[in-house]
Amino acid sequence: MAGHSQFKNIMHRKGRQDAKRARTFTRLVREVQVAARSGLTDPAANPRLRSALQAARAANVPKDNIERAIRRGSGGEGESYEEVRYEGYGPGGVALIVETLTDNRNRTAADVRAAFSKLGGALGETNSVSFQFDRVGEIHYAADAADPDAMLEAAFEAGAEDCRSSEGGHDVVCAPDDLAQVRDALEARLGPPEAARLGWRPQVAVPVSSEHAETLFRLLETLDDLDDVQSVTANFEVDDEVLERLSA
Repeated sequence: MAGHSQFKNIMHRKGRQDAKRARTFTRLVREVQVAARSGLTDPAANPRLRSALQAARAANVPKDNIERAIRRGSGGEGESYEEVRYEGYGPGGVALIVETLTDNRNRTAADVRAAFSKLGGALGETNSVSFQFDRVGEIHYAADAADPDAMLEAAFEAGAEDCRSSEGGHDVVCAPDDLAQVRDALEARLGPPEAARLGWRPQVAVPVSSEHAETLFRLLETLDDLDDVQSVTANFEVDDEVLERLSA
């Protein structure tokens, strides 16, 4: 979680949110379409769709876009996306997991491989690095949803394993099979979360030197900018001094 949070912090300080707004909308709408295709169109009976809708609404995706994605997914129209995971190593021996939704595996594989090769990384086989991560449920609330103590109490009472609070919000972690249960318990107490999804948590964070940090962040940024990429997770940590320099 540390590496993921640090990367997002860098992007926030550089003011990239506005520039990436359209790409974020595309990812959220694509997830809504895939979720609608994979199950019922009633969010109460389709946990993945419910989570996708919550994330889309939290990001202020236009209602028309969301409804169109549900119709396309439930009607089997439009592109048929499949989930493909890529794994590899970046500068400094950092392990990366890249999750995608794609309608063209060859295109996506070429784009991901090019990013790794150009920026000091090496793309590996499936499961080549995922053993260094735990599969977890992740639930995110805005910072003003509750104070840290109240959020921690609510998370543990809901059955979560961990809760970390910062100025960027509250990140609740639970077992994958408990995601729906924990989300529902928190929602009853605090309202809908901004996001609730399955993710990856590094078992051990790899310290990255200033020598490798800049290239690593360029790789993460390049991967994050690819249209088919839904999420990028890495097991690194960088000193605050280096973070400040990269954020300048």
